[in-house]
Amino acid sequence: MNYQVKASSISNQDAEIHIKESNIAFGTTSRTSESLPNPAELFLGAFAACMLKNVERFSGMMKFNYTKATVTVNATRLEQPPRMDSIIYNLTIYSNDEKLNTNLLKKNIEKHGTIYNTVKLACSILGTIKTLKDV
Repeated sequence: MNYQVKASSISNQDAEIHIKESNIAFGTTSRTSESLPNPAELFLGAFAACMLKNVERFSGMMKFNYTKATVTVNATRLEQPPRMDSIIYNLTIYSNDEKLNTNLLKKNIEKHGTIYNTVKLACSILGTIKTLKDV
């Protein structure tokens, strides 16, 4: 598989990533540092997206139902050289399905997640998966 994205910026303004039919604005100026994601946050967003995509993928393969999944990702950045040092995630799956095996799901995400496996080569990753019953 091959992937392609494009990005563009205008001097003294913010930038956009162009992916398929989507444009994702991100901050490159101090004026929008509180309102637009920065590159590090986009990176963590890709990590979170990989996890959620795999929840959907493995729900079919592992034959479990869920209504919603959320993930929170926190990272520690080092200064010299600037890089992500560690990532901690908390994935919550809302499901009443007794067939949901969170230990197996975690193993599958860690083994088959493209972004997950790329990131783990550069920094440590710790995470938990928990389920909450639907009401």
